[in-house]
Amino acid sequence: MAKYIFVTGGVTSSLGKGIIAASLAKLLQARGLKVTIQKFDPYINVDPGTLNPYEHGECYVTEDGAETDLDLGHYERFLSTYTSQANNVTTGRIYQTVINKERAGDFLGKTVQVVPHITDEIKRRMLLLGEGDTYDIVITEIGGTVGDIESLPFIEAVRQLQWELPDEDLMVVHLTLIPYLKAAKELKTKPTQHSVKMLSETGVHPDILVCRTEHPLNNDLKRKIALFCNVKTEAVIEAMDAPTIYEVPLLMLRQKLDLICLKKLNITKFEEPNLDKWKGFLDKLKYPKSKVTVGLIGKYIELQDAYKSILESFVHAGAINDVQVEVVNVHSEYITQQNVSEKLAGLDGLLVAPGFGLRGIEGKIVAVQYAREKGLPFFGICLGMQMAVIEFARNILGLKDAHSTEMDANSTHQVINMMEEQKKITMMGGTMRLGSYPCHITEGSLAHKIYGSTEITERHRHRYEFNSDYLQQFTDAGMIASGTNPQTGLVEIVEIPTHPFFIGVQYHPELKSSVENPAPLFVGFIGAAKKYNELSSGDKKKSASL
Repeated sequence: MAKYIFVTGGVTSSLGKGIIAASLAKLLQARGLKVTIQKFDPYINVDPGTLNPYEHGECYVTEDGAETDLDLGHYERFLSTYTSQANNVTTGRIYQTVINKERAGDFLGKTVQVVPHITDEIKRRMLLLGEGDTYDIVITEIGGTVGDIESLPFIEAVRQLQWELPDEDLMVVHLTLIPYLKAAKELKTKPTQHSVKMLSETGVHPDILVCRTEHPLNNDLKRKIALFCNVKTEAVIEAMDAPTIYEVPLLMLRQKLDLICLKKLNITKFEEPNLDKWKGFLDKLKYPKSKVTVGLIGKYIELQDAYKSILESFVHAGAINDVQVEVVNVHSEYITQQNVSEKLAGLDGLLVAPGFGLRGIEGKIVAVQYAREKGLPFFGICLGMQMAVIEFARNILGLKDAHSTEMDANSTHQVINMMEEQKKITMMGGTMRLGSYPCHITEGSLAHKIYGSTEITERHRHRYEFNSDYLQQFTDAGMIASGTNPQTGLVEIVEIPTHPFFIGVQYHPELKSSVENPAPLFVGFIGAAKKYNELSSGDKKKSASL
């Protein structure tokens, strides 16, 4: 049976529970243990699939088609192992399950209550991944902050498990904050003391405190925290701010977080961690040989978490290409034919991001046109690919009102239309084309060169597709479908062979990018941007010498 580590948070949100959980998991994995991470979210939505990105950041899609919290992306990027529907549970899903059981008469007429019925369902799901011999350790991140009303049933479930399981099978890591007051020039421990007190009042006692801080914690401060929070001094872990999230596992290694956990869980058989590949990635990340600037054309750029996987994919691809990727966020709503040259000046590549709805669409189309006409490396993802198709239809095929049925149902040339199986669907949550699907790639195409294979699988999240009735017109005019689904014929990849680098994909390659396995399309795109930058620099030098 697996052992369980629960990660809770206090004082404030956004401290980085997901990063700490992923870093601990990476260290335990490096020591030869089989580890997985799951996230329990306190909101009542069944999943984040219907949430606006401004509300909760990006919706991360797993191989099996689950719409999940963006922290699962961190888990996969750190561990290079896939998660699933079972790795993300919400209050909404818990209550939905319990209510369905009540309606079916499973409780034999008893009054259904938070304790024991809701907490029993939470505990069942907390232990689910640990059944069998698939994993040695299951790490569970509890969303929200201790003291939140909506988190109480999850904390109560942890309390019950602490009572039910042997001491060596379960432990709690509490992430907290040690703020620095500039006026007093002093680190203050009182918020952490109150946070641990509040957690203890629920009956849950932390075994380890991970303290986020902007300044080092000296030994006296650690002893003070340990004394007032009733933990061992060595269990007070300093978590200094890091330049990149990928340094956090090494910081935790130096603080011996993994060894303290192994001791508490009475795990005696483990290896010395081999993190050479991870360190090699960090060296490339910290010491790039050059820099490229890419434009991220989106409609949710005010919140970076809305494009979290894309931004992290740039980091992975930049390291492989020995370049620093500087991302310039450009709001598509404010791009026009009159200002596009000014808005996109100085870029080495252009990525048009995914999204839904009409807002900002015309700006994306103008940006695609600019990249196509200027020979600027272009990469379109999902909606970005669809905008590339619409732009080509309007400006090359002459279909001036070409559009998507999502945006304009009255268009006479709906080059993007709703998938046939989606037309009868009325429920919004979890009903899109979700998860991993195969794609056949044409030999000799740009996509084939990038992937090095004619058969791939990638993850999807969409309702609309390329209208194949127009495929021949596009092909004849110079935009080819270089990737299709072998079962349905759905166009997955479009490209313009005469362009230096112009590719759009219906799927989301960013969802499978990790430190050890960067997404090939991002690697290819950043490589093209690097080449464009070098050529541009050469032209500038040539002009200067003349």
